[in-house]
Amino acid sequence: MTCNMPANHQIIFCTCPDKDTAEKIARLLVANNEAACVNILPGITSIYTWKEQIESAQEHLLLIKAHKDHYQAIETTLRDHHPYELPEIIAVTIERGLPEYLKWIDSCHSLK
Repeated sequence: MTCNMPANHQIIFCTCPDKDTAEKIARLLVANNEAACVNILPGITSIYTWKEQIESAQEHLLLIKAHKDHYQAIETTLRDHHPYELPEIIAVTIERGLPEYLKWIDSCHSLK
């Protein structure tokens, strides 16, 4: 059963150009206790405008689950280790979720 809890958690979306980059960044975020979990979704196709040209790319999408207090650290890690000139970094608040899962996210941030 889900319940309404304060919106203290987030999912951050970030696309990566390949599997190696996605795994490197995911491992850094988890190892640094910035994220509790990062899912990597392979094989997405992105269509976008860049420098006045319509582009397309095969990418891997990171779904980064973390407490909202860790957003700035996650953004810094992404910027420091991402090969794109302008990486996608979009945070979405988790409004509802299984309370035990959200508590688990918090417990992961306190490790070390």
